[in-house]
Amino acid sequence: MSLFNQTIHNHQTFTLIGIPGMPEKDFWMALPLCLLYSNTFLGNFIILVVIKVERSLHEPMYYFLAMLAATDLSLSLSSMPTMISVHLFDWRSVTLDVCITQMFFIHNFGGVESGVLVAMAFDRFVAIRFPLRYAAILTHGVIIKIGAAVLLRSVSVVLPV
Repeated sequence: MSLFNQTIHNHQTFTLIGIPGMPEKDFWMALPLCLLYSNTFLGNFIILVVIKVERSLHEPMYYFLAMLAATDLSLSLSSMPTMISVHLFDWRSVTLDVCITQMFFIHNFGGVESGVLVAMAFDRFVAIRFPLRYAAILTHGVIIKIGAAVLLRSVSVVLPV
């Protein structure tokens, strides 16, 4: 009886199957994913470049928009390559370390994105409520502190898990 109780399962690798029962459709799933990923990457990259180059956009509202674009870019970068590799290159195994790392970044950037949206709402509140003191309230230092607080909040929530 003791021989049967000594089985060891080592789940260090996960097998991703994509859409069950339709492996012949993997290319047709990879094509829209690649188009979606390239559009997301190109659109957010253009937003970041335009805000960086155009001097008139160096205001708090556009800094928060740049934070949102960078977060969206990072979020898609942390999840989309794995999905594309499953469907396009037939790479179906993922190690536990890679899976946990990817989960950390997906949840972390999701939390950052919600925090940036709250910061954008606060920016609009200050612009509506205190229009004459807007520039004095939301200085570059305050924006950096808000961005750091959003990032720290997300990391501190996701890291213990």
